[in-house]
Amino acid sequence: MVRSLKNPKKAKRKNKDSKKGDGSSSSSTIPSMPAKVWQPGVDKLEEGEELQCDPSAYNSLHAFHIGWPCLSFDVVRDTLGLVRTEFPHTVYFVAGTQAEKPSWNSIGIFKVSNITGKRRELVPSKPATDDADMESESSDSDEDGEDEELGGSGTPILQLRKVAHEGCINRIRAMPQNPHICASWADDGHVQVWDFSSHLNSLAELESQGAQGASSVFNQAPLMKFKHKDEGYAIDWSPLVPGRLVSGDCKNCIYLWEPTSSATWNVDATPFIGHAASVEDLQWSPTEPHVFASCSVDGTIAIWDTRLGKSAAASFKAHNADVNVISWNRLASCMLASGSDDGTFSIRDLRLLKDGDSVVAHFEYHKHPITSIEWSAHEASTLAVSSSDNQLTIWDLSLEKDEEEEAEFKAQTKEQVNAPADLPPQLLFVHQGQKDLKELHWHSQIPGMIVSTAADGFNILMPSNIQTTLPSEGA
Repeated sequence: MVRSLKNPKKAKRKNKDSKKGDGSSSSSTIPSMPAKVWQPGVDKLEEGEELQCDPSAYNSLHAFHIGWPCLSFDVVRDTLGLVRTEFPHTVYFVAGTQAEKPSWNSIGIFKVSNITGKRRELVPSKPATDDADMESESSDSDEDGEDEELGGSGTPILQLRKVAHEGCINRIRAMPQNPHICASWADDGHVQVWDFSSHLNSLAELESQGAQGASSVFNQAPLMKFKHKDEGYAIDWSPLVPGRLVSGDCKNCIYLWEPTSSATWNVDATPFIGHAASVEDLQWSPTEPHVFASCSVDGTIAIWDTRLGKSAAASFKAHNADVNVISWNRLASCMLASGSDDGTFSIRDLRLLKDGDSVVAHFEYHKHPITSIEWSAHEASTLAVSSSDNQLTIWDLSLEKDEEEEAEFKAQTKEQVNAPADLPPQLLFVHQGQKDLKELHWHSQIPGMIVSTAADGFNILMPSNIQTTLPSEGA
């Protein structure tokens, strides 16, 4: 249930190469000492030691902020292309602030352009020799070009519009089918639906050389406003029925919103009740328009069918502590992931619910509460997890340990880093450098791109080892 940002302060700009993950991949220094893998929660930093980001681990890494920290954000689907692999990238977001005073809050609608990066091979195509290393890098212009910034240089350009919002925003979500329509959860108990089309259109028309930010705040009335009996965090749009919404609060009530037009909704006055404590997250089924899942502080996950009344169709104990977040796999709809306050996360095959034990994977890598979990939009076996231990981890559940393959890979890449032997083989990547990580999202139109928010701002990252299924150059 670890959710709120304590004593929020305005984000401050930092030296981009001071800590791992704090800045752009284009401005990092190479450590002179031999590299060593640092394990959070296991290793300790000695006096004078500093974590150093390895830029070669990322195809792209950038940091930015919009002023006050944001507990929640969402990626806004755009019309720039369904599958985009070429740098520089442009992305659109909505985010809600956690300001010091209620009246200082706003919803930010923003565009980040000129997101530069690199495309690298996972394993060198030619075996390198000690004498030929430099020669092969300089003589092969195509290979060398892969390691250079692609499609421009410099830092990303942030263009921002703000809409006034009374109170902190606990969670915000853009409708998949009509991404200019967004729903926000306020800490005063209101769920509001907004139309941000004018702001998104203005940002789309702005040239990249425009202003870095916006000082003015627009006053705009929401399309719809509904008051729960208490504040909440759970909210989700249906991926199958445009405009269908569920919202859950800390008084264990879940309300169904049905669209009556493109700008109006009917909220069923009778809530779905089945949990014994706060509803923390909601997820619609990717294949069944009437089915959604919920998780709760009571440690359970429930499956609901809106056609069967207000009681859960199924409910089961999922973790030994609060279940903070869930994610329903949209590429493999039988799989549901959940993250708990005790740092564990589990994967369930919903087809096995009737047999009693539906857990197909359970991980205890994180030692602090899981704050966000989400399946990849492009790889059915891959998911990303963030935790209060200041780590964002990426996992591929299809992986198994292969000693021979691992030895061959290390030999080919001449890897000098001795990775810890007890790391789970499914762990693909560990991203650090953000403090108090709160939420992450994969970009559904840019394979391999993850965006995360924390107390000290946002990161956009594209690890170099998770693009194995992308078309190669010239393919």
